Amino acid sequence: MEIVLLGTGAADGWPNPFCRCGSCLDALRRGEVRGQTAALVDDELLIDCGPEVPGAASRHGRTLAGVRHLLLTHAHSDHLGPQALLSRSWVPGSGPLEVIGPADALELCRPWIGPEDPVHLVVVAAGDRLQVGAYDVRVLPARHRVFTDGDAVLYDVTGPDGARILWATDTGPWPGEWFDVVRGAGFDAVFLEETLGDREDISQAHLGLDRFGHMIRSLWAAGAVDDHTEVVAVHLGHHNPPLDQLAVRLAEHGARPGADGELLVCAEGDS
Repeated sequence: MEIVLLGTGAADGWPNPFCRCGSCLDALRRGEVRGQTAALVDDELLIDCGPEVPGAASRHGRTLAGVRHLLLTHAHSDHLGPQALLSRSWVPGSGPLEVIGPADALELCRPWIGPEDPVHLVVVAAGDRLQVGAYDVRVLPARHRVFTDGDAVLYDVTGPDGARILWATDTGPWPGEWFDVVRGAGFDAVFLEETLGDREDISQAHLGLDRFGHMIRSLWAAGAVDDHTEVVAVHLGHHNPPLDQLAVRLAEHGARPGADGELLVCAEGDS
């Protein structure tokens, strides 16, 4: 399974373009500008599509022309820019597209789909399991909401080669019983949000560094993470310390920050 991170930033990216905090200024000096978090899997499956994502794909030398499945986690605007469906419709012969996600997210897509567009909407909720092309997709709960409880989800995706990943943004800390749904998964890669850095007081609907660490320890205890799992922090925001410091602190949890445009190749049981 080949995963390209089209973005690794929080809703406002990192740096926040309106901010002069030390973390944002450090990112500007480095030229480390992170866009809205999304991933392209095997050039076929797209996970989330905020308004910046189509342009990010082009800037990173990728095309979305082969995407046949779009997994949406929820309807917040950094994860869903439905106008991309209109842009796609302007390409003759673009082919069928399956858009999968919570009901509220799909409702936002409907006005952007023409009557002749071969776009199929599939409503899912936590607990569902479905075949998405060659991918086995389990829909997991998220401690997050847009309008009502349950209208945000996470995804457990197994590819045709057996590689298995956890896409876990956006979410706050899971209650203990939720880890049963991934018990023994032994993920090859985990993409886990770490939005808040040292400002976990801001929201219960996201992870900061302390909650991120607790989540990883709980995934280890459940056998969802093990020695071969690559743990990548995504949905990074400017409440985090500058990147050098962040990398050290994530390493304490066996993780590292993701980078926009990076390519990860996961194979079943890789070490």
